[in-house]
Amino acid sequence: MPISNQTNSESNATALAAAAQHAEVAPGEIAVGVVIGRASEYFDFFVYGIASAMVFPTVFFPFMEKLDATLWSFAVFALAFIARPIGTISFMWIQRRWDRGTKLTAALFLLGTCTAGIAFLPGYNQAGAISILLLSLFRIGQGIALGGSWDGLPSLLALNAPKHRHGWYAMLGQLGAPVGFIIAASLFAYLNSNLSRADFFDWGWRYPFFAAFAINVVALFARLRLVLTHEYERELDENELEPASVFELFSAKGRHVIIGAAAALASYALFHIVTIFPLSWTLLYSDQSINEFLSVQIFGAVLCAGAIVLSGVIADRFGRTRTLAALAAAIAMFSGFAPTLLGSGAVGRDVFVLVGFVLLCLSYGQAAGSVTANFGSKYRYTGAALTSDLAWLIGAAFAPLVALGLCAHFGLGFVGVYLLSGAVCTLAALGMNQYLKLQS
Repeated sequence: MPISNQTNSESNATALAAAAQHAEVAPGEIAVGVVIGRASEYFDFFVYGIASAMVFPTVFFPFMEKLDATLWSFAVFALAFIARPIGTISFMWIQRRWDRGTKLTAALFLLGTCTAGIAFLPGYNQAGAISILLLSLFRIGQGIALGGSWDGLPSLLALNAPKHRHGWYAMLGQLGAPVGFIIAASLFAYLNSNLSRADFFDWGWRYPFFAAFAINVVALFARLRLVLTHEYERELDENELEPASVFELFSAKGRHVIIGAAAALASYALFHIVTIFPLSWTLLYSDQSINEFLSVQIFGAVLCAGAIVLSGVIADRFGRTRTLAALAAAIAMFSGFAPTLLGSGAVGRDVFVLVGFVLLCLSYGQAAGSVTANFGSKYRYTGAALTSDLAWLIGAAFAPLVALGLCAHFGLGFVGVYLLSGAVCTLAALGMNQYLKLQS
């Protein structure tokens, strides 16, 4: 071969290698997509959650006593979590039939439609029981859409995280929770403090749902811009992050789905106990200003964001399993003080919320995907999604309903029992996971 041709070939190979290296997706770019997606979902999530405590008992259940109205509102709240696994399975079929972009567009379109639909709903005084039926249907639609919005980016982020930095990159997606809560709670506090009671319950509460719809549209285009690029498609394909048969998943890795869901229960059980439940308890059994309490929760969410970041540092130093186990033990200890704090007036409730937010986010920062490596490449995409769905369903879906119902009728001690059960499940699941690793 002539020297000039050999030189040209070497130059071309070098250029191609450089281009390939340049085309690699950096973990930071993946993290941007994860944070955008989760922040929009959690804003939508908390807009409904706060409204289910502050608004819906009055608007949709005015014919009931306040406690019963709130319990029914929380029952409708839980419908989304029941529907979420159905959405995951259904939209994975859409992805197999068409593609990831079609699936994500359809899911977020459904989510936006249901969210905007709630904003236009007439109250019970205008439409009777039909308003409750429509609220329930839209809530189910939200759950199906949230299941379908799984894009695999958290799993891709975990697989591309630098060595010894898995804890740091695992927590990035979880930052969407405090960001979403801060924006949603701030919006409700602003509207509630600047509108008359009549205006707030007539039309003011609807604005956060319009805002959620707008944010979902922006998030849709931001996420599509990421997941439909050639580089992302290549990364997802190379890591085999594609839907697998649910029956095949449970046949091959069913115990790991259960272990993965249980491993997150300490933080998921605490999730609604410091966000939605105390809001309802304050409204029903306290003279504390609801705007003042929302301000405390917003400050707690700020602390929560810092705790999530700190969880990444701690997990990278001591390991994710040890971190989750230690925090489950801390939540178990907190469960013993929780009833006393909640029953100690405004100051006690505020301390409960602030300490609870910190413990929640130290744990929640590492809870997602803590054992998804057990699924292997073939089942990771579907396994991670369904594990998260089951954790939300078992740990968080009925938390406001169960906690409020039990505490109202039998005392605040049941809050401690609920939190303790989640912590015990997490410790047992992590222990079982370690045992299976030793046996394999």
